[in-house]
Amino acid sequence: MIDFVGAGSGAVDLITVRGQRLLRDADVIIYAGSLVNPELLKEKKESCNVYNSAHMTLEEVIDVMTEAEGKGERVVRLHTGDPSIYGAIKEQMDILEQKGIPYEICPGVSSFCGAAAALKAEYTLPGISQSVIITRMEGRTPVPEKESIRAFAAHQATMVLFLSTSLLEELEKELIAGGYAPNTPAAIVYKATWPEEKVFHCTIDRLFQTAKRENITKTALIVVGDILNGTYDRSLLYHPAFTTEFRQGTEEGRDE
Repeated sequence: MIDFVGAGSGAVDLITVRGQRLLRDADVIIYAGSLVNPELLKEKKESCNVYNSAHMTLEEVIDVMTEAEGKGERVVRLHTGDPSIYGAIKEQMDILEQKGIPYEICPGVSSFCGAAAALKAEYTLPGISQSVIITRMEGRTPVPEKESIRAFAAHQATMVLFLSTSLLEELEKELIAGGYAPNTPAAIVYKATWPEEKVFHCTIDRLFQTAKRENITKTALIVVGDILNGTYDRSLLYHPAFTTEFRQGTEEGRDE
């Protein structure tokens, strides 16, 4: 059995209970290099074989999985955050299916959730934004034109950008060209939930300058949107005048 496990956003205690159990039971662990907190590997049993996939190709990863499965061993493929976001797991799962090797997925806490916690922010605020766009700048990995930063910026929704820290000068231009005002609030969250976590608040037109000043070149998320400016409408869910399945709204509440 192959278990794809989300390691969480960085903090050792943010892996799920299930993920921690799978790590402890694994005979083989293939982990995503420096992106995974090495402290998590202390959960493994002494006899477990560990591989760093940063030095491996897809074919080499599959070879290790196939050999271990043939021996009846339990394999954990340890990905960062939640493996469904920029985890490159689909290609692995497709090959495993072709080979008839069973696998399961254990979700994890994504770094975009860790960034919100670091910012003490809510991505979906009433009257401000009810959508979150998770995307990336085009670099060596292409992005479909219909999903360009400029196209998404037109929605004015909350945007969280992965894998874009080295492209901030171009990112600024694309966000502004797409419709965000230059003074739209933004933040750079470096290694969210790791012990070395850092948060830098700025505006869109100062993203590049801020990262350069703080020497942030990788392993950071960029958050953009008016949810960072502190203004929003009160939620209807807990408003005294709002009737729900569990509570009747009051006349007094309608005056508020």
